[in-house]
Amino acid sequence: MADGDGLGEAATAAVSPPAPAPGMSPSLGWRERLRAGLAGTGASLWFVAGLGLLYALRVPLRLCESLAAVTVFLNSLTPKFYVALTGTSSLISGLIFLFEWWYFHKHGTSFIEQVSVSHLRPLMGGTESSISEPGSSSNRESETSRQNLSECKVWRNPLNLFRGAEYRRYTWVTGKEPLTYYDMNLSAQDHQTFFTCDTDFLRPSDTVMQKAWRERNPPARIKAAYQALELNNDCATAYVLLAEEEATTIVDAEKLFKQALKAGETIYRQSQQCQHQSPQHEAQLRRDTNVLVYIKRRLAMCARKLGRIREAVKIMRDLMKEFPPLTMLNIHENLLESLLELQAYADVQAVLAKYDDISLPKSAAICYTAALLKTRTVSDKFSPETASRRGLSTAEINAVEAIHRAVEFNPHVPKYLLEMKSLILPPEHILKRGDSEAIAYAFFHLQHWKRIEGALNLLQCTWEGTFRMIPYPLEKGHLFYPYPSCTETADRELLPTFHHVSVYPKKELPFFIHFTAGLCSSTAMIALLTHQFPEIMGVFAKAVSMISRTCVEYL
Repeated sequence: MADGDGLGEAATAAVSPPAPAPGMSPSLGWRERLRAGLAGTGASLWFVAGLGLLYALRVPLRLCESLAAVTVFLNSLTPKFYVALTGTSSLISGLIFLFEWWYFHKHGTSFIEQVSVSHLRPLMGGTESSISEPGSSSNRESETSRQNLSECKVWRNPLNLFRGAEYRRYTWVTGKEPLTYYDMNLSAQDHQTFFTCDTDFLRPSDTVMQKAWRERNPPARIKAAYQALELNNDCATAYVLLAEEEATTIVDAEKLFKQALKAGETIYRQSQQCQHQSPQHEAQLRRDTNVLVYIKRRLAMCARKLGRIREAVKIMRDLMKEFPPLTMLNIHENLLESLLELQAYADVQAVLAKYDDISLPKSAAICYTAALLKTRTVSDKFSPETASRRGLSTAEINAVEAIHRAVEFNPHVPKYLLEMKSLILPPEHILKRGDSEAIAYAFFHLQHWKRIEGALNLLQCTWEGTFRMIPYPLEKGHLFYPYPSCTETADRELLPTFHHVSVYPKKELPFFIHFTAGLCSSTAMIALLTHQFPEIMGVFAKAVSMISRTCVEYL
């Protein structure tokens, strides 16, 4: 696994601390560190000084008499007061606990901790020391580079569904919206980028479509598409919009895409003839190329959904040969899924040999398909009991390593493949290594794992072993860069609210949730005991106050 080794070295380099700057004096760095350490202990010294001052002034301040007065006052209180006090405390702490729990599940952090760090810590003098350590600029640059490496980038889902024929039908049946506003807004930006250019004002139909792609209301977009067709019956982008959003079946969508293909090929040939006349004509050719590639790709997806898989494979192969620079569209992922449906595993391996390369970006489809092919050779005869007795063979070790590699890239996928989490319709955009990508992969590839006997059994027995190799995934990876910490936030924007977003690594409950839960429980218990056994609790309270008074008098 050469690519894994290279990526593992890159990850190690990304998290390793930078070397000290040349020419720095070691003694100067020692003095600066000592000064910073002394500054950090200032709060402790102030606390000790305050206790010493309180002890020295215990006689002038008459602390013993004050404590005695407080004791007399507490002894004069009735048990009903303690019941009311502890009951109120339990209610307040319970409300705080419920709010903390809700805030943590919605935002992934503790509200009290966030307020403490953001607002209270600077007021209490807890800001970082202004003394800069030698090489601190290098540290900051290293940290910045790490954040850039793990920056979350949203990608267009190469297998996204049709809005009218699939997403909208789901809404009609369930009453739930499968797409978020953020996801649809990203799609609108994609359409404006791919389907518009600066020369749209030359053709009235393109001007109308430019406004249509910016329109938020689906009926208004469909109406604008018909207006564009009235102005120009060969407006390819108008047919594209109608196929995506108005067609209620895949058959209707395919008919509209075929009309779009006819118009798009005519416009593309005209643009090729004029491409060298001016920069505007070159931009128009790029736009027409994007439209033509999009149409052919969606026609291939229609053929795949309608069972004409060999036709879909041919269209995708022709696209990849005719437009090789457009690898960013990830057409090879559509091809992989269709080849798996044909069970053409040799062709799948050939595609992986080209695209599963260290210089190319990875995806769950590539990593898990590579794992599936290696699993296929051993899964039918694999048994955990037999493997524990005789050990793993070379082929089984390769399959397990491939599974570990895939799980490290996207740890959310196995739960969907093993049906430990329920699937939903995939979004139109995905976040690589995130929950959205896992849903998109499992939605289309679960059937391919089920088709191979024993594949899911081998996955179930081995996938959790990945986490032993990467105990701190946010800091250091094994074969890939550290797992990005921003996936949860982005996935919550991409996925609908009725879906429970998968979080990795699993977050522990904050301290304040445990604290408020304990405080609520203890005060409620004290209130109950005081109400049921007022005499015993009164004796207990007096004993505690006497012990406290004795300790103060002893001091």
